[in-house]
Amino acid sequence: MAMSRNGSLRPFYDLWPQVNLRLRDVIGAMTDEELAMRPAPERWPIWATVGHTAGARVYWLCTVVGEPGAERTPFTDPGGVGWEDDLQHPRAADELVRALDSTFQLIETCLDRWTPHMLADAIDRELDGRHEVHTRGSILQRLFTHDAYHCGELSQTLGIAGLPQIDPWGAPSAMRTRTERSNR
Repeated sequence: MAMSRNGSLRPFYDLWPQVNLRLRDVIGAMTDEELAMRPAPERWPIWATVGHTAGARVYWLCTVVGEPGAERTPFTDPGGVGWEDDLQHPRAADELVRALDSTFQLIETCLDRWTPHMLADAIDRELDGRHEVHTRGSILQRLFTHDAYHCGELSQTLGIAGLPQIDPWGAPSAMRTRTERSNR
C-alpha cells in the first residue's frame, strides 16, 4: 500500500468509506417498521444501534480527542445523553443517513489530516474518577472495529428478517468516492 504524498492515514483505512457507504445505503432504504426491529426483546432496535454507531464517532473524536465538528452532526453534546439514547423517539432512515454521513466526515477529516507519526499521540481523559490514556491509533482502531461489530450485528438481524444485509466487501465498483458523495 503506497503512502500518500501528504503522509495521511487514508491509505491505511481505504475500505472504511466503503463500509460506511454500504451501511448508510442499507439503512437509507429501510422503512420505519424495519428500523424498529430488535434482534431480541431486550436489545436495541436497529435505528438505535445505528444512532449509537454514529454517535460513538463524535464522542471519541470530538469529546475524547478534541477534534472540531460535533456541531455539524446531530450529536452536538456527544458527552451527554443523545437522541440515540432516547428509545421513546424512534429515528427515521433519513435522520440516520444524515448521522452516518456527517459523522463519517469527521473520520475522513482525521484520515486526511492525521499522519502515521500522530498515531502514538497520547490522549488523556478522566472517566468516572479514573485516569485513562488512549492513543490516536487506538481510538481509530476502536472506531473501525466498532463500526464493523455493529454492521455484523445489524446484518444478522436483517438476515433473520429476510432483508438485505450490509455487504462491506462487495465489488469496489459500487463504492462512490468522497468527491462524488459530497457533490450530491
